[in-house]
Amino acid sequence: MNKVELSEKLAEKIGVTKKQAEDMLNAFEEIVTGTLKENGEVTLTGFGTFMAKRREARMGVNPQKPGEKIQIPAVTVPKFKAGKSLKDALKIAGNAANPAPAAPATPVTPSEPATPAAPMM
Repeated sequence: MNKVELSEKLAEKIGVTKKQAEDMLNAFEEIVTGTLKENGEVTLTGFGTFMAKRREARMGVNPQKPGEKIQIPAVTVPKFKAGKSLKDALKIAGNAANPAPAAPATPVTPSEPATPAAPMM
């Protein structure tokens, strides 16, 4: 789902125009981005937490020349940690989409010799 589809679903769900829903999404993005720039966190209880993490400078390998070492600078990256309600909802959805394999009707024991199939003629 992209931003346009999300704004359409949001407009339909809460009964506002698509333009109003798009404006709400843009405002949400601006608020979250501004908060993360100030090293803050945005927590939506049950859904998750948006945060900024600092990745320290480190040495790496140039992928074009594997023998060459390069310095990777420190950077601040966005991070999202899913909340319990979101995790639980996905577990339930995952179990419905991928049910556990059924147990075999008759258990096969390794001590029984396998009977060869009769050759077809």
